[in-house]
Amino acid sequence: MQMKNSPNLNKKDHTRHNVTLGHLYLFNNYVVAEFKEGVDINFDNFSDVTEIIKKQFNDKPFGFISNRLNSYSINLKDATKFNAYFPNLEAYAIVAYTAMTQRVFEIENHFFTFNREAFINLEHAAEWVEKTLSTNR
Repeated sequence: MQMKNSPNLNKKDHTRHNVTLGHLYLFNNYVVAEFKEGVDINFDNFSDVTEIIKKQFNDKPFGFISNRLNSYSINLKDATKFNAYFPNLEAYAIVAYTAMTQRVFEIENHFFTFNREAFINLEHAAEWVEKTLSTNR
């Protein structure tokens, strides 16, 4: 489900940002990302996303939800850079709509050190992120 079609999340205060890689929806303590079909995400082309995240959350703990509606890749060689640059990322959720996306997530888990979980529903991913962030305070 696209973020714009999520009845519960749309009731919450948020802002939308259009970036080169897709769309970001910023909430009080987490972001939902919907990246475009076919993009190859690396640390360099993630810079506009990084800037928005840093401006919104600074050093506060935050969550990230990757709503994987589309197929795209993440350059795993840059995983150590992402891990180091976002030490305050306490909850990373993906919403996997296909078995292939779920398998890709499992491979990514070998490279990223974030607290990561996979879901098949955007609402459940948001609930987990909110619960994780409130528990870690």
